[in-house]
Amino acid sequence: MSETPDSAVQTATAAVRTYIEQHRAAFLDDLAEWLRIPSVSAQPDHDADVRRSADWLAAKLRETGFPVVEILDTPGAPAVYAEWPSGEPGAPTVLVYGHHDVQPAARADGWDTEPFEPVIADGRMYGRGAADDKGQVFFHTLGVRAHLAATGRTAPAVNLKLLVEGEEESGSPHFRALVEEHAERLAADVVIVSDTGMWSEDTPTVCTGMRGLAECEIQLYGPAQDIHSGSFGGAVPNPATAAARLVAALHDADQHVTVPGFYDGIAELIDAERELFAELPFDEAAWLRTAKSRAAHGEAGFSTLERIWARPTAEVNGIGGGYQGPGGKTVVPSSAMVKLSFRLVAGQDPDRIEKIVTDWTAGQLPAGIRHEITWSAGTRPCLTPLDHPALKSVVRAMGQAFGTKVRFTREGGSGPAADLQDVLAAPVLFLGISVPSDGWHAPNEKVELDLLFKGVETTAHLWSDLAATAA
Repeated sequence: MSETPDSAVQTATAAVRTYIEQHRAAFLDDLAEWLRIPSVSAQPDHDADVRRSADWLAAKLRETGFPVVEILDTPGAPAVYAEWPSGEPGAPTVLVYGHHDVQPAARADGWDTEPFEPVIADGRMYGRGAADDKGQVFFHTLGVRAHLAATGRTAPAVNLKLLVEGEEESGSPHFRALVEEHAERLAADVVIVSDTGMWSEDTPTVCTGMRGLAECEIQLYGPAQDIHSGSFGGAVPNPATAAARLVAALHDADQHVTVPGFYDGIAELIDAERELFAELPFDEAAWLRTAKSRAAHGEAGFSTLERIWARPTAEVNGIGGGYQGPGGKTVVPSSAMVKLSFRLVAGQDPDRIEKIVTDWTAGQLPAGIRHEITWSAGTRPCLTPLDHPALKSVVRAMGQAFGTKVRFTREGGSGPAADLQDVLAAPVLFLGISVPSDGWHAPNEKVELDLLFKGVETTAHLWSDLAATAA
C-alpha cells in the first residue's frame, strides 16, 4: 500500500530527525572545534587564523562528501568553494552562501566565558561565530547528510554548491570581484543565504529582501582659515551653517527624502506583504527599548516595520564643523562636514543615487562654499517576490521542520547577497535560524541548539522540495 502525501511527509520527517539525533553530539564537537579558530578578518594578527579556518572547513566539506572542494584566494582572506553534482538530468543548481570570518572578541569586552572556547549551557552554545556565521554555515553539512540518509540517495537531489567567504565582517571588499571571476562556476538557479535570522524562537520566518546602501562624506570649505565672527560674521558664507541647511533640506515635513528622483522606479509594497508584516507579533514599545529611543519616527503613511524593511531612507550619520572645545570661540569656521547614508530598496541603483545626490548637493550650497563629496562602494538591494516557486520551497521545508506556520520578514540592513543576485542573475533566498537574542557582534554570542538543529532539518527537506519544484 502506497503512502499518502501526509504519511510520506511524516516518514521523511522522522527519518531526518532520527539521523540528526544519531549524529548530534559529533556535529556539536566539530562545530566547537571550528569556533576555537579565531578567524577575525578585521585584525591582521589573525590572518593565519582566517586561513586556518578556511582549511578546516575545506577538510570538513570533503569529509561530508563533497567531491569538489577548493580554497579560492583573494587579495585579502580566502573563501571556500565546494560542489556536489546531483547526477540527475535537469536537476536545479543551488548555491549556498555564508562566511567563516568572525567579529573581534575578547573576554575584557564583557564576555562571561572565553569567546573562542565554546561552552554549552542551558541548551545554547556560546562562542564567537556560533550564530554569525559558522553555526549557520555548518548546519548545511549535517543537513545534506540527513537528506541523503532519508532519501536513500548517494548525491543531493540538486546540484549543490557552497561559497563561504572570509571577509564578510570586514565589508566583503573583494567579494564582488571574486564572484565575477568565478561567475561561470558559481552559476545557479537559486542562491540560498544562510547569514540571517528569524523573528523569534517561536515565530519562524523567511526573509524576502535586503536593502542596499549608498554612503558619502561631504566636506564643505569656506574661508581659508577660521576668521573672527565679529569682523566677518554675517558678511561671508559659513560652512557650518551650510552643512546644517543641507541636512535640514534632506527631508520634508512628512520625512520624505527631497532629492529629486530619489523614489523613481522603486518596488512599492504590495497589500499582501503589508498584511503579512502586520501579522508579526511586533511590540513597538519593546522595539523602542532595544533601539534606546523614546519615540518612533519616519516617513508618513508607513508602519515602523515597513519603514525599516521596505522603504528607502536618508540618514545623517555625522555632522560637524567649527570649534568643539569648552567655552566659546567666536569664529566663522573654515570647514564643516556631513556624513550621509541612503538605504535603498528594489528598483534603486546605488550609482544613480550617487549621481542625483551629488547634483542635489551642489544645488543646495551658496556661492563661496566649495565642497568635495566622496562616495564609498555601494551595495545593491535584493528582493524575492512572494510567489517565487523557490521561496515557496524554502517555506515548505522550514514549515516541515518547525511544525508551524512560517511568516515573512525583510532585512533593513545590507550585505553581499545583492552581488550574488546581480552577477549571477539568480533569485536570492534567505534561510537562517538565528534569533535577536543571539548577540551578533556582541559579548556572549550564542546559538540556540534546538533552532540550530531545526536549520539542519530544513536543509534536509529543502533539496528534495526544490528538485521537485523544478521538475
